[in-house]
Amino acid sequence: MSTDVTDHPDAGRYEIHVDGALAGFAERHEGDGVMVLPHTVVDPRFRGQGLAALLIRRALDDARRDGLSVAPACSYVASYIAEHPAELDLVPEADRPRYGL
Repeated sequence: MSTDVTDHPDAGRYEIHVDGALAGFAERHEGDGVMVLPHTVVDPRFRGQGLAALLIRRALDDARRDGLSVAPACSYVASYIAEHPAELDLVPEADRPRYGL
C-alpha cells in the first residue's frame, strides 16, 4: 500500500491518497498565525488504517514548521493532540479547555 499526503492550500485542505485513490482529507484555514483544523474525513473503504493520523501528523508538522498555533476544532484532531502530548504546545494554553485539552 502506497500512501501520499499532499497539501492543497488553494482548496484549503490536505489530502491523502492510497495507491493513487483519494482516501481522505483534512480541511484547514489559516489566518492571524493560527491553523484551524475544522474537519477530517476518511472514506469508509479506507478506515482503520491510520490514515486520519497521517493527515493530522502532516498538518501539525506544517503548523510547527511555519510557526503557527493550532485550533483543533475537529474532535479527531483534538483527540489526536490529547494522545500525543508533545503536540499540545501548538494549542495556546488559554484555548485548550475549549477543545477538552
